[in-house]
Amino acid sequence: MTIQIRSATATDAIACGRIAYEAFAAIAGTHGFPYDFPSAEAAQGLAADLVANPDVYGVVAEQDGMIVGSNFLMEDDEIRGVGPITVDPRVQGSGIGRRLMEEVLQRAAGARGIRLLQDSFNMRSIALYASLGFAVREPVLLMRGRPMGDVPEGVVVRPMDAGDVEPCDVLCRRAHGISRRNEILAALRRSTPLIAMRDGQIVAYMTAPEFWIGNHGVAAAVEDMQALVLGAAKLTPLSFLLPTRQEELFRWCLAIGMQAVKPMTLMSIGDYREPEQAYMPSVFY
Repeated sequence: MTIQIRSATATDAIACGRIAYEAFAAIAGTHGFPYDFPSAEAAQGLAADLVANPDVYGVVAEQDGMIVGSNFLMEDDEIRGVGPITVDPRVQGSGIGRRLMEEVLQRAAGARGIRLLQDSFNMRSIALYASLGFAVREPVLLMRGRPMGDVPEGVVVRPMDAGDVEPCDVLCRRAHGISRRNEILAALRRSTPLIAMRDGQIVAYMTAPEFWIGNHGVAAAVEDMQALVLGAAKLTPLSFLLPTRQEELFRWCLAIGMQAVKPMTLMSIGDYREPEQAYMPSVFY
């Protein structure tokens, strides 16, 4: 079996998306969890977006001229985010995933840090990432729901605009010690990011509250994130990733009717500072 690794192109998106759907469905189904994508077409749409994004480096694995896997690397800010990485279920366990990971890690060499999230029930992937140098940082849960409740008096939740990008990135830098300014700017083009304001100051933001894969958020305090969640729920059903060591926020989410859907693990190589404020990672970091 000869495996070739090459850069992804627009024409690869259909095959990459089909494999992503099948691979994630296979592991989720084996362990009794819901599928990440409702259909192969949804996964193909995400793959097409990633391949077309100039801030994403994509690679595919080919066997005998057929695509059998892919991987992506977010490069828009100083921390690199890996994924989604998927391998055709028919050829898993043959070293293709390792080759795809080695390719993006070589690309990311010299970056301040590299991060990813993986399904905690996927023993094969966590072993692979650990063997490549990733350290476990946070247990995370995918949360879904549309809680009912009033935004606290004195807080305004509204769509983000271009003038909000810098204050939001200040929040991010305070929490994580890193900038995600370019990713926040991209969210303005691709999603409907929201902010919460208190006393005329931005105290929380989420980049894609309806789409956990691309969403990340930061708040100055737990009560600010709670206010943002309640305000966002008035506009759209919510899905986001929540690090469960934020015990107060986690219990509050359960109390207002949010459902824990599946466990994930945040892992990293290189620079990592445990966040000092309430936050939600995307599937990249």
